[in-house]
Amino acid sequence: MGVFPHGHLLIALLPVIAYVAVRDRHLPTRGVVFVTAVGSQFPDLVDKPLAHQLGVLPSGRVFMHSLPFALPIAAGVLAYGHYTERPRVAGAFAAAYLSHLVGDTYRSLLAGQVPPDLLWPFVAARPRPTVPFWAGVNGINVRLWTAFSAVVLVVTLVVVARDVRHQIRSTVRA
Repeated sequence: MGVFPHGHLLIALLPVIAYVAVRDRHLPTRGVVFVTAVGSQFPDLVDKPLAHQLGVLPSGRVFMHSLPFALPIAAGVLAYGHYTERPRVAGAFAAAYLSHLVGDTYRSLLAGQVPPDLLWPFVAARPRPTVPFWAGVNGINVRLWTAFSAVVLVVTLVVVARDVRHQIRSTVRA
C-alpha cells in the first residue's frame, strides 16, 4: 500500500518549504506551491482514472508511475523551467512528481527491490484488484477522484497552455 494524497502532498511540500525558507528566507511563491501540489498528485491524477474508471491501464500504478515515462516528463519540465528562467518552479514539480513514486514504493526500495510498476511497460505491472480498496460503496470514490482529476488536469493544462503561449509571444517580439 502506498501513501494517501495528503501524505504525498506533505512529503513533497515540506522539503520545498524548508529549502525555500533556508535559501531565500521566505515562504515559497504561490506558483511553487501550486506546482508542488500538482506534481505530488500527478501520477494518481492520470493513472487512477485511466485504470479504475476507464479500464485502459492494468493498474492505477503504471504509466505516470513508471520511470520510463516519469523521467522524460521531469526532464522536459526542468528544461522548460531552465528555458523560461524558472528553475525553482520546474524543480518543485519534478521533485514532487518523483517523490510520489518514492512514496508509493519506498518499502520495496528500502528492501533493495525495484518494484515492477516503476519499470512498466518493460516489466509486467504487479497484479492488483480491479476495484481498489479506497473505491467505496459502488465505486463512488473512483468517480469522485476521476472528476477531481479532470478538474485539476484541465486547470493545469490551461495554466500551462497560457504560459507556453506567453513564452512564444515573448520570443517572437524579442
